[in-house]
Formats: sequence, structure tokens, C-alpha cells
Amino acid sequence: MTDVIDRLVRAMNAHQLDAVTALIHENYRSVQPAHPGRAFVGRDQMRANWEAMFAGIPDFHATVTRSVQDGDTTWTEWHWSGTRRDGQPLEMRGVTLFEIVDGRIAAGRLYLEDVERQVVGIEDAVEALSGRRPPAAGTGS
Repeated sequence: MTDVIDRLVRAMNAHQLDAVTALIHENYRSVQPAHPGRAFVGRDQMRANWEAMFAGIPDFHATVTRSVQDGDTTWTEWHWSGTRRDGQPLEMRGVTLFEIVDGRIAAGRLYLEDVERQVVGIEDAVEALSGRRPPAAGTGS
């Protein structure tokens, strides 16, 4: 894990908003390709987002399960968890691709999703996506 990501995780888990913000470039660009309406630019918006996260999820915790650096891009697999103030659990998993320049996160592509609470089997998932249920494995039909 890169030094920047290590410091980010420590600051997030300590709910140190100023420390998180200090790791973000002033013109930070954030996109979530699966949720295009969530894109934004600027450290101020990122700070506002994390201020709400820390206030709304007082026991927020982030774990990095894997991290790989490729030039200026760091790929990181995350597990976020906690309990919202309204009692609802938060559990998210996914991957971020952060562009790190001069020790700050300049851009992020986030692929983070809620973990399913109601488990859906693969056949049901394929049917929901394709409109057709796959045959059971090994039946040859």
C-alpha cells in the first residue's frame, strides 16, 4: 500500500477530517462510472462529503484488503463498515483507482457498492440481467 493510501486509511478510521482533506488535491476530480450523477470536482466537496459520513456513521471503519500501484495510479480494494445514526448498518465493498500526484490524491474513480443484505444466487442474478435463467451447471441444456 502506498504511503498516501496508508495515511488516508488511518485518517479515515480516526475520523480526522483535516488529515483526510490534507491528502486531497485542491482540484480533486471524482467519478463513479456506475453512478455518473455523483461526479464532482474539488477538495471542498470531498470534505463536505466526509464530514457528513463521519457525522452520520460514528463508528465508520475502512479496511484495505489489497492495493497495487501502477505509475501515478493506485488501485485499492476497500471494505467500509459501520452503523448509521438511524441504526442502519453500512457495509460497502469495492475498488478505487486514485491518481496520486506530489503526495496528494488528484483524481478518483470509485467502484464501491453496498453489500447485498438479501443474498441472490447467481442464477437469479443472471436471469435479472439477461431475462433468461441459465441452465443448471452440468445439465448440458
